[in-house]
Amino acid sequence: MKKTLFILVLLIAVVALAFQFKPVKETVEYVSKAVVSKPNLIHKDSLTIKSRVQTPEGYVRLKYAKGSFQEYLRNYKLKPFGSKIINYDDSEYYWQQGHIGILDIPVPKNGLQQCADALIRIRSEYLWDANRKDEIGFNFTSGHYCSWLKYAQGFRPKIKGNKVTFSKTASVNTSKENFYKYLNLIYMYSGTLSLSQELKAVTTINDLKLGDMLILGGSPGHIVMLGDEAINEKGEKLFLLFQGNTPAQSVHLVKNLEDSEISPWYNLKMDAVIPVSNFTFYDSKFARFK
Repeated sequence: MKKTLFILVLLIAVVALAFQFKPVKETVEYVSKAVVSKPNLIHKDSLTIKSRVQTPEGYVRLKYAKGSFQEYLRNYKLKPFGSKIINYDDSEYYWQQGHIGILDIPVPKNGLQQCADALIRIRSEYLWDANRKDEIGFNFTSGHYCSWLKYAQGFRPKIKGNKVTFSKTASVNTSKENFYKYLNLIYMYSGTLSLSQELKAVTTINDLKLGDMLILGGSPGHIVMLGDEAINEKGEKLFLLFQGNTPAQSVHLVKNLEDSEISPWYNLKMDAVIPVSNFTFYDSKFARFK
């Protein structure tokens, strides 16, 4: 009788423990996704995208011309490892487990530099530094094109609903300070929706390259940029991704929480479900700056 009672008590204890530890198991699985399982791929002391992240075994970085947008991106400066994602109002973003690097790009206090805007800024600053200022220009959501050159000459938009007209109301000003005022204007009237309509679509995975963007156009939508690219002998490619976000916050290089074997690299596919940090693209579409 005592033996039977002992076995019964033991069985109850085992069942209780099983239920007790079920949420613990789920928590461990969740937290483990936020841990880079291949720490040898990460050089914590390095301060560029290229030097911070090694390629997985069997992969090498694709070569791009010096001075190209691709080389500019992969050599983008990072803040020290462990830096946090900070919102435009200096508060900490609530989700700090999905990134392995913060790009050294200021976040304006006006709150305008959100996901699409951050990539617009990076592209525009590259064109500025490359002395290709005549190529800086973006469409408003209304479809009207607004160029930096016209803005620098003093032309300003008058916006009434979906109707936009431009007239010269300011003096010529080609300064860097005025350039950032121009970008603030673009941030106000452009976004993922306008970019999805304006940019060149990338329709095959083989054509995808560093500097392209994974985009969901809308209000709200989301967009991330391919920040580096590696390839193996079979021609299979992997990519690093970085993003801004809403609210406006630090631009950050993200982990791959779905594939710890290659994180932070991504094996991207066309028309696929692609989770990126705390956002999921359910029908992946890609685009490229013209």
